[in-house]
Amino acid sequence: MKGDRVEIVVDAGDTTRTYEVVATRAGRRVETAVRRGVVEVSEVTRSGTVVRTARFMATRVLALVEQPIPREDEPTG
Repeated sequence: MKGDRVEIVVDAGDTTRTYEVVATRAGRRVETAVRRGVVEVSEVTRSGTVVRTARFMATRVLALVEQPIPREDEPTG
């Protein structure tokens, strides 16, 4: 869904860096995966085609914050 967003905070030696991967169009989503010491964050279309991917070493990732957009069909509480 448009608006899905993942923020990645990475240790860059003496400082930290923050990266964002955002679903840029309607119908796309952001997926995360941790495989073999690598964190992958990908923007994916409805059909499952990967549009772009960000890869980070898992040992350097300090935080991985998934921020989905609130859905209209879900009750908010």
